[in-house]
Amino acid sequence: MNRGLRDFHGGIHPPENKDLSTQVAIETAPIPDKLVLPLQQHVGQQSKALVSEGDYVLKGQLIAAAEGYVSTALHAPTSGVIASIQNASIPHPSGLSGSCIIIESDRKDEWGKRLQPLDYEKVDVSELLKRIREAGIAGLGGAGFPTSVKLNPSAENTIVTLIINAAECEPYITADDMLMRERSEQVIKGIQIIAHMLKPVGCLPVECLIGIEDNKPEAAETLEQTVKQLHLEHEISVVRIPTKYPSGGEKQLIQILTGKEVPNGGIPADVGIVCQNLGTAVAVYKAVALGEPLISRITTLTGRALEHPKNLEVLIGTPIRSLLNHCGLQQIKLNRLIIGGPMMGVTINDLDTPIIKSTNCVLASTSEELPNPTPQQACIRCGMCAEACPASLLPQQLYWYSKTKDFDKALNHNLLDCIECGACTYVCPSHIPLVQYYRFAKGEIRAQEHDHTKSEHAKQRFEARQHRLAEEAAQKEAKRRERSKAAKLRQQKATIPPHNSESESNSEDKAAVIQAALERVKSKKDKTSKLTPEVSNGSAAREEE
Repeated sequence: MNRGLRDFHGGIHPPENKDLSTQVAIETAPIPDKLVLPLQQHVGQQSKALVSEGDYVLKGQLIAAAEGYVSTALHAPTSGVIASIQNASIPHPSGLSGSCIIIESDRKDEWGKRLQPLDYEKVDVSELLKRIREAGIAGLGGAGFPTSVKLNPSAENTIVTLIINAAECEPYITADDMLMRERSEQVIKGIQIIAHMLKPVGCLPVECLIGIEDNKPEAAETLEQTVKQLHLEHEISVVRIPTKYPSGGEKQLIQILTGKEVPNGGIPADVGIVCQNLGTAVAVYKAVALGEPLISRITTLTGRALEHPKNLEVLIGTPIRSLLNHCGLQQIKLNRLIIGGPMMGVTINDLDTPIIKSTNCVLASTSEELPNPTPQQACIRCGMCAEACPASLLPQQLYWYSKTKDFDKALNHNLLDCIECGACTYVCPSHIPLVQYYRFAKGEIRAQEHDHTKSEHAKQRFEARQHRLAEEAAQKEAKRRERSKAAKLRQQKATIPPHNSESESNSEDKAAVIQAALERVKSKKDKTSKLTPEVSNGSAAREEE
């Protein structure tokens, strides 16, 4: 399809060298003796291991759960025994190791219980998002962002366009090219599922654009034919774009196809767009329609140090050594081993480093292909880096700020908008490894932010504890005062004579009895005094007798 295409600032045209690995069809890589599965294969929080050493696992079995919203699950790529959970080499620019689950294969490749296939048109979108999360799908284009998060944009962002990134602009890499040629129906069906998930309730379907560089005519024609066979011409458009590096950058591809620019610090959803990698669409199709989690991917094995460059369907966790041997590594010719392409890839030294979900290429280069870096010279302020930068940044200024660790100024100059494409380094006449400085600065900034977050969290916990202790002290003081008040009342009551009505009544009765007795005695005296003297004397005489 031809449509009004735009262009982005800068860009370069390095040698492509893609024909090395497109001479044969995709092959299935052999199952290795050992699989090394890092728990951190994605952007976000590390997965949480659910297995222990000695456990027997089946192919497709969940062995690590997503921990937090921005995370992904991890599944056993084949059947075998959990040998250990330990630190091992991982494909990362830092060269550091990471926590990994190591599986010893039993060579049976026996499937466990698969997920139930879903009819995407008959289930709720939330069920589809849950399935994608359960299947452990992260972006296969290189960034590794969890797909379930990306396909669940904020309610504030209405998605109107779905862009499938099939540009594959980096030299040497042909994994997506071969995937389009050989499995185009899975690609298109995966795109249908994603488009269905993004369709706002009660609105028209989102516009679907597949952006593919015009140096892949066979792949583009195959996709166009598949779209017609499935009668989806009105829903999906295959758009051929001019070949220029890095047209496969997310923001650059959006600008080419739609003319929209993603704001600084923003995401494509802010302008109504979701961008997904071609391989991710296939992974979504397998998870939803077949019930298969993400346990393998297409990876390009290339470079002139290999006798048989090709594309392989590789189990996640396969050590690179196994793949290089399968493709005929000529150790004497090997100069540099790179995971990824020559522009954005990471040089590694450990051949036991595993393939992870975002590994799209392993490049075994000779010294003629990729010579050793020329010694760095002083910057001559020529401005060629700024002309080549596809993000319209000022690489020279970012270099100085990164080198002097003036990270605040680097951030003010939009360091985080750098996509690390390497175009500036490629054109620099002084051979300054500019991207290395930017990676260093970003790493330091992330570390500072992490430390600040931890400090703020500790501060909040301390303040919450102090507040809790103050409340407990106030409650204890209130109870003490109540007890003291109650004790005083009891003491006051103890000093007042008790008022007993029964005792008073008894006292009154006794007084009345005494009074009556006294009155009787008095009455008797009065009677005696009134008697005659004779009677009185006789009585007295009788008493004497």
